Amino acid sequence: MEQNDFFRLAAPRKKGILSLIFSRFFVFALLIALQVFLIVYFYIWLDQYLSWFRIALTLFTFIMIVYLFNSSMDASGKLSWMLFIAVLPIPGAAMLWFTQRNYVHRNLKKRVNALINETWKSLPKRQAVLDELHKDNSCTDDLCRYLNLSGCFPVYDRTETVYFPSGEAKFEAMLAELEKAEQYIFLEYFIIEEGYMWGEILKILIEKAQAGLDVRVMYDGMNEMSTLPSYYWKLLENEGIKAKPFAPITPIVSSHYNYRDHRKILVIDGKTGFSGGVNLADEYINKKKRFGHWKDVAVMLKGDAVLTFTLLFLQMWNVSEREAVFDPYLRESFDPPAHPSGYVMPYGDSPMDGDKVGEMVYIDILNRAHHYVHIMTPYLILDGELEAALKFAAQRDIDIKIILPGIPDKKAAYALAKSHYKSLLNAGVKIYEYTPGFVHAKLFTSDDVKGVTGTINLDYRSLYHHFECAVYLYKADCIKDMEADFQETLAKCREVTLETVKNEKLSYKIAGTLLRFIAPLM
Repeated sequence: MEQNDFFRLAAPRKKGILSLIFSRFFVFALLIALQVFLIVYFYIWLDQYLSWFRIALTLFTFIMIVYLFNSSMDASGKLSWMLFIAVLPIPGAAMLWFTQRNYVHRNLKKRVNALINETWKSLPKRQAVLDELHKDNSCTDDLCRYLNLSGCFPVYDRTETVYFPSGEAKFEAMLAELEKAEQYIFLEYFIIEEGYMWGEILKILIEKAQAGLDVRVMYDGMNEMSTLPSYYWKLLENEGIKAKPFAPITPIVSSHYNYRDHRKILVIDGKTGFSGGVNLADEYINKKKRFGHWKDVAVMLKGDAVLTFTLLFLQMWNVSEREAVFDPYLRESFDPPAHPSGYVMPYGDSPMDGDKVGEMVYIDILNRAHHYVHIMTPYLILDGELEAALKFAAQRDIDIKIILPGIPDKKAAYALAKSHYKSLLNAGVKIYEYTPGFVHAKLFTSDDVKGVTGTINLDYRSLYHHFECAVYLYKADCIKDMEADFQETLAKCREVTLETVKNEKLSYKIAGTLLRFIAPLM
């Protein structure tokens, strides 16, 4: 393939009705819908022709509710499944069994956990740094110990941090750092979409691959249904880039698709790393307008902490490899960063281990705050624990402010967020909506000393079902930049009050009320 032909793929493609009808998405959706129809039809047939079936069904429903009540599932999930099973006992129970016992899901879980166990001691625990934090008497060392135990996520003190208040700023820095690559480039992104942003990055990746660097690209398999052709990884490999989709979609009902790779990681030579909310598509740098102005954030690390991002990337890369290879990529760089400051702890969250790492970090910040916790998030679909933590912090007279989108990307998620407003406002939480457009940032700042940014939203998908990553920061210089960005964004927001909630559109009120029943299943 000529290089010009390849770069033509990076340009957005027009999609008409016929292309949609004959697309893989339409065919896959039709086949999955057929499978669901057959299950429902069988259930209706039983109910219509077998009189004893109703009695047995009532007993079966009671048994399933008792089972759920005594399960280890979180309370919100239990309630949603109970409702589903009460309305449709057999399909509901079958779906519950399927999601918990699905063979493909079990294989993925087994492989992911095996890779985590294999690399448990790959990175040093840095006991001296933990001891320093303990002397600081901030209780931050407690959280660091928890993260260290949950997946080998050490805390680092030799790392430079740079905060980016927009996708445009991150993109500019990415291009500059990619040009400096000498050994390898690892990219793991939830979304890659053909267009200007990806095209500019791709030019550098091809150039580096042809120069002999180890260049790898991994994207979530859901891309193949929306933004990329199914053979895109082959096109990249033809240019010398190792590439693969994570969990590509097939026309078979499976709980495997519930677990998406939502991470955004770029690692360059093990010395420079990026993360945050910014995917590799034009709306993230406002080259394409979809929901008004797209507000996003990101962080760049230089120094030892990049090792954790290298580890997280290699763990996911090796899920589909016959032989897992981690050496020599997990060796420390002894080049001191230019401006190290504070403490840095990158971490990951896996839906396969039962630990709600992302949620625990957020709750820890809320519970230990002395003055304020300021939050930016695109979604607000809370379980009982996180909602209680937000309300408890506000009731302790902590200044809790949350910035949400003013223009939603998903109407259902928007309605669900609004269903939490009244309860949070009554507790003293302050809520704002970004009037210029859509907030995709995932940001926590607290007391001028703590901060978190990464890929973890305040919704069930991120907290329970996705592979995620983030950076926990303590006393790092960039925290002041994060808080300054929050205040600047706040100035462009409208405040939500009990009066505005009262006057909210009836459609949102009804949708939010109904969707709360199934929020954990969405």
